[in-house]
Amino acid sequence: MKLTILFGGASFEHEISIVSAITLKEKLSSFDLSFIFCDGDHKFYLIEADKMKAVTFSRGEHKKMPQLSLTQGAFAQKKGVFGGAVEHKDVVLNMIHGADGEDGTIAALLDFYSIKYIGPRVDACTFSYDKRYTKYLCESIGVKSVRYEVAHKDELSNITISYPLIVKPSRLGSSIGVSIVKEESELDYALDVAFEFDSVVLVEPFLEGVKEYNLAGYFADGAIHYSIVEEPHKEEFLDFEKKYMDFSRSEQVLKADISPELETKLKANFDKVYRGMFEGALIRCDFFVYHDEVLLNEINPIPGSMANYLFEDFAHSIESLSLSLPHAKRPKISYEYIHSISKAKGK
Repeated sequence: MKLTILFGGASFEHEISIVSAITLKEKLSSFDLSFIFCDGDHKFYLIEADKMKAVTFSRGEHKKMPQLSLTQGAFAQKKGVFGGAVEHKDVVLNMIHGADGEDGTIAALLDFYSIKYIGPRVDACTFSYDKRYTKYLCESIGVKSVRYEVAHKDELSNITISYPLIVKPSRLGSSIGVSIVKEESELDYALDVAFEFDSVVLVEPFLEGVKEYNLAGYFADGAIHYSIVEEPHKEEFLDFEKKYMDFSRSEQVLKADISPELETKLKANFDKVYRGMFEGALIRCDFFVYHDEVLLNEINPIPGSMANYLFEDFAHSIESLSLSLPHAKRPKISYEYIHSISKAKGK
């Protein structure tokens, strides 16, 4: 199968996207892969497969490679001064984490140019990129989540949640800007850190003794296909460095030792989140189980390395998903209204 992996982007998670793309090169080695890098200036470069190394980008070597533009249905590569363009029409896998990739920018761009892609559509990005909107989504579809309060930059924050609590930027992932606050004297500093990355911050209670489970899935062939349920290695807090390493995982993890009843509950909540919103994407939902209650913690619309480590046959999953992508229909433009007005005026 031919597949183009699009990665990079202008975001705080730029480097993580590079790590994810390099990992997928290994996991999808049976595919005919192409790689397109979006740099911090929103320029697209076609990257040679043997140059898919972190230093290629840190040293700026990608700038010596062919630059691409967008045309209807493809990325285009200009050939010579008088030559035409070579079009890259493969299905695109959106592997840009954070801003650009998960905020709807790339989705809108690919939709505009009618390029087929694996990844969340614009509306799905809206409700998963901003953690406030994820809370709103949960409330509307009957999925429980951790209670929260919102703080805004340059406004007095009147936090009523008891300590310990968690402070996190509303529109950022990978634990960047996130702090655990154990007492009131630490709150202002934690807010300042979070506000360095976003103007809106979420505050949630830190739940002692909570169990955490991750579940990924995608829609293909008329049904949702689930990964195994993982119980991630539990530490008080997975910081950026630990999650950075986590994004390069490629070995399948062990299935969580949970009851069939809990697995059914997790899948039922995943189903509510996914259907009618995330078709075309492989997503991962991170759940908490607290006092026997399932709570959605976070939606990962483009999970690190596409959560490959949760699937028994990841390559088959991507191929199956690529054959079940939604197609946006464009209205036919006929100008009948303008013609009828012109005719009525005798023009």
